[in-house]
Amino acid sequence: IGSAITASRPAAVAAVAAAATSQRGAGDTNVAGFKRTGGGARGASTAEHVPGAHAGGTVAAPSSESSNTYEVPPQAIRRIVEAPPTPMVSFSPCRTKILQLFRPPTNPPLAEFVRDEIKLAGVRFDPGLRAASKMTSYLGMTIVPLSETVPARPGTGIPVSNLPEDALVNYVSWSPDGRHIAFALRKEVDPKSESEPFSLWVADSETGKARQLLDTPEHFLNSMFATYAWVTPDVIIAAVVPQSAKAAPKRPSVPAGPYIQTNDSSESKQSRTYPDLLKDDFDSETFLHYASSDLVLVKLSTGEVTHVSKKAKIHTGMGSSPDGKYIIVSSMEMPFSFSVPCGRFPKRIELWSAEGQMLREVAYLPLAEDIPIAFNSCRKGPRSIGWRSDKPSSLSYVVAQDGGDPAVDVSPRDVVYSIEAADFVSGGEPRPILETDLRFNGITWCDDDLAFAWESWWKDRRSIWSKFSPGRPEKGKEVVFDRNYEDVYSDPGDPVTRRTKDGTYVLATFEEGRYILLQGEGCSPKGNHPFLDLYDFTDGSTKRLWESKDPYYESIGSLMCDGNGRDFGLQDISFLMSRESQQDPTQYYMVSWPDGLEGEMVEQQITDFPHPYPELRDLTKKIIRYKRNDGVDLTATLYLPPGYDAERDGPLPCLLWAYPREFKSKATAGQVRRSFFTFSHIGGMSPLLWLARKYVILDGPTMPIVGEGEEEPNDTYIEQLVASAEAAVNEAVRIGVAEKEAVAIGGHSYGAFMAANLLAHAPNLFCCGIARSGAYNRTLTPFGFQNEQRTIWQARDTYMEMSPYLFAHKIEKPLLLIHGDDDNNSGTSKIQSERFFSALKGHGVPSKLVLLPHESHSYRAQESVMHCLYEMDQWLQKYCEERKK
Repeated sequence: IGSAITASRPAAVAAVAAAATSQRGAGDTNVAGFKRTGGGARGASTAEHVPGAHAGGTVAAPSSESSNTYEVPPQAIRRIVEAPPTPMVSFSPCRTKILQLFRPPTNPPLAEFVRDEIKLAGVRFDPGLRAASKMTSYLGMTIVPLSETVPARPGTGIPVSNLPEDALVNYVSWSPDGRHIAFALRKEVDPKSESEPFSLWVADSETGKARQLLDTPEHFLNSMFATYAWVTPDVIIAAVVPQSAKAAPKRPSVPAGPYIQTNDSSESKQSRTYPDLLKDDFDSETFLHYASSDLVLVKLSTGEVTHVSKKAKIHTGMGSSPDGKYIIVSSMEMPFSFSVPCGRFPKRIELWSAEGQMLREVAYLPLAEDIPIAFNSCRKGPRSIGWRSDKPSSLSYVVAQDGGDPAVDVSPRDVVYSIEAADFVSGGEPRPILETDLRFNGITWCDDDLAFAWESWWKDRRSIWSKFSPGRPEKGKEVVFDRNYEDVYSDPGDPVTRRTKDGTYVLATFEEGRYILLQGEGCSPKGNHPFLDLYDFTDGSTKRLWESKDPYYESIGSLMCDGNGRDFGLQDISFLMSRESQQDPTQYYMVSWPDGLEGEMVEQQITDFPHPYPELRDLTKKIIRYKRNDGVDLTATLYLPPGYDAERDGPLPCLLWAYPREFKSKATAGQVRRSFFTFSHIGGMSPLLWLARKYVILDGPTMPIVGEGEEEPNDTYIEQLVASAEAAVNEAVRIGVAEKEAVAIGGHSYGAFMAANLLAHAPNLFCCGIARSGAYNRTLTPFGFQNEQRTIWQARDTYMEMSPYLFAHKIEKPLLLIHGDDDNNSGTSKIQSERFFSALKGHGVPSKLVLLPHESHSYRAQESVMHCLYEMDQWLQKYCEERKK
C-alpha cells in the first residue's frame, strides 16, 4: 500500500476520522484497483491574515524585489485546499475485511522537509531513517468488516492497537492468508533531531492487537530499496541495517583532488540529464554505507530471527515463490557510475531457499551506461526476472536478442525463458517458451495451456496481444488483437485476473477455458463508458455484460469473489465498482448478479464519503468539441463558476491549463478520452481553484502534436501548438463564456514549456502566462526530452525552434515562473527557470521568478503550496482580471 502525509500526534487520528465523516471530509479517494486524478474547486474572494504570512486578497504589483515571507491565497481557495483527506482502504485477501488507513492533512508543514537529506546515485534519502527522504506516513489503522461502510462509524471497526505514542505507519501489507497485517513504524521526532530507522511490526487482523516483530536497535529496517516481503503466512524476510555498520564516512574538509571522469571507449554512451549522480569516491562510499543491508528471516509464530546474508550488500529486492519454497534475491554491486543513476549499476540476481541458503545465481548484469536513448531500448541480459504466477515455483525472464538496441533489425527481438526452480538448482537451463518481434511488454499467466503476451513498438504505436501455451511452446502463438495503441476507440480492454490460493493472480477463465472477461475504459465519441465484456475463444466474439450508464461514470475494479483463491463460476462473479457524477464524489460498491448475468445487478455500498466542497456542488462542467485549422478534432473540459448566468455575467476571465501530447495520426489525436460525468476531484495545485475567483476554466484542452508516417511530431511543434491554442480560445470566446482580452495560459512541467512557447509564438492570444517547473532551453537536454528520442545533433533545428528561451525577445506578455528549488526531475533543473527569467528580464518582459525551498518537481509543503497559489492568484488578478476591467 502506498504512503500518505506525515502529521503530528496520534490524537490527529480522531480529528481526521471525525473530519472524514463531517460535511467537509473528503478529497480524492484511493482504493485498491482504482486510480484517481486531480481536479479543481471554488470559494470566495475574501482574504484572511494568518500569523507569519500575508493574505492574498488585494492586488500588489509584482516586482523584482520580493519579500522573503510565505504568503497565503484568499480564504476561499485555502478552505478547499485544506479539506481533510478521506481514508485509504485496502481489502483483505479473504475479501471479508477492509483496512482503513488514516491520512493526515494533505500538505505537511515545511518543517517536516528540512530534515537531513542525502542525494546520491539518483536517490534522495534520509540518512537517519535509511529510507526515502520527505517520507509520508499514515496516522493509524482500523479494521472494518466488509458489511460496514467506510469511513467506519463508531463501534463498527477494530483499531490497530498497542502502538507507541506518536508512531507513524508505512509499508503496510496483508499476510497471504489475511490473518496478519505487517507494517513499519517510525517515531515522530523534532525536525531538528535525527530520525531513527523503521521498526517492523505485525497486527492480528481479528483483534487488531499489534506487536513489534524485530527488536531494535538490533534490527532496524533499511528501507532504501527493499524493506520486507512475505515468504509464507508465518515467515517474513526483511532488510535490516547491518550490525557491523561503522560510522558514516565524513567528507574531508580539504579535497584530495579534482573531480575526474574519463571515457576511453569509442562506444556510444548517451543518457538524459539525470540529477543527483555520484561525483567522486566519497559519494560512492557514502551511498554504499547507507544503502547496504543484511537479510533476516523472522517467524511470526515464535519470533525466531535468523540472519541469512553472509555479508552486507545493497539488497534491492526479495520475492518468494508462490509456494514459499524459494526466494529470488537481487542486489546492487560496484563498480558504480558517475554518469547514470543506480538503476543501471551492476546487478546480481540469485535463487535462495526459503531457509536463506543461496542455491544458484540467476543472472549478473554489468554496469549499463550504454543503453540507447531511443524508445524500446532496454538493458542487455535477462530482465523481468520473476515467478510465474500460475506455478508453485517456476522462474521466468526475457532476454533481448537485439542487445537492447531497437535500431538493430533482428527476429525475434525478445525471447521469454522459463524453468522449474528445482530443475534450475539441479543445473538445468531455462528453455524458451515465447518469441516476440516487437519489444516484449509482459505476460498474464493462466496455466500450461494458456497465457497472454503483450508486445509493442513505439515508432508506429503498434501493440500485439497474443495467446500461447507455456507448456507447449512448439505450438507457437496466436494473435488475439493487433492494433494501434493510440486508437483508444478500438481498445478491447484488459483481461480480468483472479486471486489464487497461493496469493498470486492469474487469468480468470470460465466454462473450461472457453470464456474470459475483459474490462476497459470504453472510449468513444460519446465519452468514456467503462465496460465489462465476455470474450469467447471459440469464435473471438464479445458480449457486453455491463456498461457505465449516464449520468454517472462507473468503473469496474477487482474481483471480490476470489477471496483466498476460492473457485467460482460466471454466475458467482462479484466486483468492486466505483461510481461518481458531476455532483457526487466517488463511492465504492461491491456488485454481483445473483440471478445470473442476464439478471439485475445487486449493489452493496462500501464507502460513504461526503462531498468535499459542497459549495461547488452546482458548478457547471461541459465537454466542448471544436476543430483545429487542419481539421483535427479537439476537445476540452469547460468549467463555469457556480451560479454563472451567461446573460447576467457575460464573458469572464479565463484560465487555460493544458499539456501537449504526441500522436502518429490525426484520427487518433482527435479521439475523445474523457467522460462527461466524472466528479471534479480537486488537487491542491489545481487550476479549478480559480472558479473561486469567478474565472472560466478551460481544463485539459487537447494540444496534439501529430507526425504521420515518417514525419516526426516535433518538427512542426510550434505550428500545431499555436493552432490548437487558437482553436481553444476561439471556441471559448465564440460560445460567449470567455473574455477574449483576458485569457491566461498556464501549465506544469511540459505544460509550462508549452505556456512559454505560446507567449513567444502567439503574442496576441493570451494576456499573461504561468509556468511551473518547466524546461525552456532544449540545448540543456541534448539527448532527448519528453517523447523526443532524437538528439540535438540529429534534430538541431527542432531543438532550437522549440526552445522558448531562444525566443525571449519575442515575448511581450507577463510570465510568472515558479520552480522547486530542489527539482529532481530529469530535464527540469531550476537553472532552466533561472536562466529564462534572466533572459526575460534582459528584454524588458514583465516577469517574476519564485523558487520554493526544499521542493522538488511537484510542491508538497503547506507553506509552498499556499505561496504558489498566492503568487498565481496575484498574477491573474493583476494581468487577467485587471485586463478585463
